[in-house]
Amino acid sequence: MGGIVVVFDFDLTILDCDSDNWVIDELSATDLFNHLRPTMPWNSLMDRMMMEIHSQGKTIEDVAQVLKKVPMHPRIVPAIKAAHALGCDLRIVSDANAFFIETILEHLGIKQCFTEINTNPGFVDGEGRLRVLPYHDFTKSPHGCPLCPPNMCKGKIIEKIQERIREEGKKKRMIYVGDGSGDYCPSMKLRESDFVMPRRDFPVWDLISREPSLLKAQVHGWSNGQDLETILFRLIHQITSQDQSSFSSVIPPSDDCKNNVHDPLPPPPPSLPLQHTI
Repeated sequence: MGGIVVVFDFDLTILDCDSDNWVIDELSATDLFNHLRPTMPWNSLMDRMMMEIHSQGKTIEDVAQVLKKVPMHPRIVPAIKAAHALGCDLRIVSDANAFFIETILEHLGIKQCFTEINTNPGFVDGEGRLRVLPYHDFTKSPHGCPLCPPNMCKGKIIEKIQERIREEGKKKRMIYVGDGSGDYCPSMKLRESDFVMPRRDFPVWDLISREPSLLKAQVHGWSNGQDLETILFRLIHQITSQDQSSFSSVIPPSDDCKNNVHDPLPPPPPSLPLQHTI
């Protein structure tokens, strides 16, 4: 199923929390965070907070231990592993940071499931402090998108992924899964043959609901990890069935096709309707 690209947001999509807020709260830095919040962009604030936490004697190991306890729905990891096993090209586009994401994925044993992680750089400097930098350097080269925060336009990242796929000469369909307002811009970049899975009653759902005609992709809402798993595999099954049907319509069967045995795709999970109308 290399013809299916599944792009996940991270916070409140793969995780059931915002990883930035989780670390700040668990390391008892919430009051300072709230005090500084109105004074700078979120990405810059997280870099500042990592400096403050380090100055209070907290180590990078303390941060990592907190990250390993993030709440998740129990069906998310099995869903990711199963989609990877089926051959889907899994990627992450997130406004978190590389250190948070990679620490969590390695702890869960699923980092190898993703071919690409697009996020803000996060690294440990020579003093042992976590630095968090913007994906787009908005001080030197602003991305110019009015829909997105200054440090990251996810829409531009999706366009780059689409461009690379075209350059490879491959035909792929995309499923985009997200929850936040930053997931609205990339949803608008998807094609008619693609799918967007916005989390119900979260900011991206509300934005899409205001004017759904602005999107070309089909919209399928989800509410929790079980929902996400069921709908994702229903869409994977739908895409695969359509692709197999198209292939069969242009390639006549050969006399020895009975010798070409392929493992059948698992049937889609029951119950939830295929498409959610908003």
